Amino acid sequence: MDMNAIEIHDLAKSFNGSPVLDEINFKVRKGEIFGYLGPNGSGKTTTMRIMLGLLKPSSGRALILGEEPDEHNGSIRSRIGVLLENNGLYERLSAYQNLLYYARLYGVPEPDRVEKIERLLEFAGLSDRRNEKTGRFSTGMKRKLGLARAMINDPEILFLDEPTSGLDPESRMLVRDLILRLSEEGGMTVFLNTHDLSEVEKVCSNAAILEGGRIRVCDTIVGLKRSHDTPVLEITLVDTEYAVRTLDILTSQDHACDCERDDRRVTVTLDDESPSTVLAMLVTNGIAAEEVKNVTKSLEAVYLDIVKRRREHE
Repeated sequence: MDMNAIEIHDLAKSFNGSPVLDEINFKVRKGEIFGYLGPNGSGKTTTMRIMLGLLKPSSGRALILGEEPDEHNGSIRSRIGVLLENNGLYERLSAYQNLLYYARLYGVPEPDRVEKIERLLEFAGLSDRRNEKTGRFSTGMKRKLGLARAMINDPEILFLDEPTSGLDPESRMLVRDLILRLSEEGGMTVFLNTHDLSEVEKVCSNAAILEGGRIRVCDTIVGLKRSHDTPVLEITLVDTEYAVRTLDILTSQDHACDCERDDRRVTVTLDDESPSTVLAMLVTNGIAAEEVKNVTKSLEAVYLDIVKRRREHE
């Protein structure tokens, strides 16, 4: 039995002679939440459009559920769900009417429609707003309804393009929880196209980092962080003035540590220095620290490190 929901083989795409994708390769196993990461303009949307059959590759292959996608391939379209940045909702229709429209469009049998719509409204936490026009919904509510809309045909793979973009923290958390439930409770494969690394770190098991049209690394989230696990020291100073002085001392020509400051907190990447060496510098210069601790690099820090090192070697 094939365990891969998506297989990308040497996929390349050029527009007017300019390469956008450069022979990328990755696989997504069935039932996993896969993060496809990269800055704007890196080729993420082009990859997704090829996987959805909206673009033809210049070379290479994309296999979705074992088939090559095509905009006329109804077999694949009936087995996938898609949520783009536009939620695909009709604002003059109620939440219920929107889902009813898409249930008819996807050919959901009439005897099953009501039960399925009620189940999706409950899943999205919108049962009590079922008869309210969508145009009155908040951005977060529209996103949740859009997610329910994308699931109307019980897809095997759900493609999500920046699903939490523009949402407030509470709405982001709710949408993130819905995505986790899809995988944990329903065994659905989720392909998450995003530049938000914090979201990927919270929901994905595996990820690929795309930069400049190339896959820079593809691994589990744990593997990504472990392979770039440079020790990091986080120093919280008693006030902002001490933090500024600390940053100046550690980044001076004598020391040249890799540091960042956020208000009273200074984060030091320990490439060659030991924690004791850094602390000795602070004591020597009369710096008053409130707290010092070792921390694990975030996925965002790992991502920036990977991209920086790749660019330096090109």
